[in-house]
Amino acid sequence: MEKQAIISVRELSKKYGDFEAVKQISFEVFHGEIFGLLGPNGAGKSTTLEIIETLRAKTSGKVIVDGIDLDKSPNEIKKKIGVQLQTSGYYPNLNLTELLMLFGGLYNRDIKPSEFLSKVNLLDKAKSKYKQLSGGQKQRFSIATTLINQPKIIFLDEPTTGLDPQARRNLWDLVRDIRSSGTTVIITTHYMDEAEVLCDRVAIMDSGKIIALDSPDQLIDKLVATGFERPKEVKKANLEDVFIQMTGKEWREE
Repeated sequence: MEKQAIISVRELSKKYGDFEAVKQISFEVFHGEIFGLLGPNGAGKSTTLEIIETLRAKTSGKVIVDGIDLDKSPNEIKKKIGVQLQTSGYYPNLNLTELLMLFGGLYNRDIKPSEFLSKVNLLDKAKSKYKQLSGGQKQRFSIATTLINQPKIIFLDEPTTGLDPQARRNLWDLVRDIRSSGTTVIITTHYMDEAEVLCDRVAIMDSGKIIALDSPDQLIDKLVATGFERPKEVKKANLEDVFIQMTGKEWREE
């Protein structure tokens, strides 16, 4: 069965004066997949996603999100997506329950905060303020806020940066759970092992262009087929696996 595109980007370009940050890129994201957008700093990843999220104007090209043309109905696209804020500016004196109620009001949705806190394993923090949370808890709460709109697509911008191995692995499980509920996930990350484990397909960007797009397995196989070999023997586990195995994988907070 042919996969259905939930996002279609065609010849997308973004210029700032003479500088072209995004250079006529085209790609599709399929319904129900975890799609990774990878690349070094300045590659154009954030600009591309901000255009799709309706947060930044494009210079040229076409973007369709769940059948909606960005040029014609950007506000309709906003109703379909959830965006995790990179630098979250939550009201410091409100507790998590109050913050979720506030977000529910912004989205005009009648929600039960306990349900969203349960999804991200924060029910015991319902009366805590955001500033009292650990790094991993803040990231999980931030993801909970993206789910309030009952989005078809969520965008996660480097969601595990700065987290310890347990928190990172648990966040992977959370992302998989979100996908298993039928939501399409688009993720940016600088951790290649994270992309390899989580993503069904990845697009690698550099200097404003997409230079590769395929499943992680296919991209690795293509590289190996060129005769590439790692200088060090590849083992069946890595040091992070050792760490998790010895310290456990239960939720922990600093």
